[in-house]
Amino acid sequence: MSHEHVSNTKRIWFVFGLLSLVTTVEVILGIYKPASLEFTHFIGLNLLNWIFYILTIFKAYYIVWAFMHMEGEKSSLRWSVVSSVVFLVLYLLFILLTEGHYIYGVFKDSTIKWNF
Repeated sequence: MSHEHVSNTKRIWFVFGLLSLVTTVEVILGIYKPASLEFTHFIGLNLLNWIFYILTIFKAYYIVWAFMHMEGEKSSLRWSVVSSVVFLVLYLLFILLTEGHYIYGVFKDSTIKWNF
């Protein structure tokens, strides 16, 4: 039984191009900050921040999928890894948004002033 070596050059360039495109979109949005996205709020954040979160999670998922070879694993292992990470990311996002809103309320309604 011999295994034939398969070149993954085309796939590597595709992954590089896709991740570069997503990063370029993030940078362009970060530089120009379109007013329609920056001043439209959805669930406590502006749409621009939501787009950054979604694109960053997409890049992280795709890096794990492509470079950590998750596509070749069994479905049960993929789902156990991905669902754990998705749960932890959503939990962290919930904590950050909840605590950030609380801290904003403390500084807004009290005699403590913004010093940063």
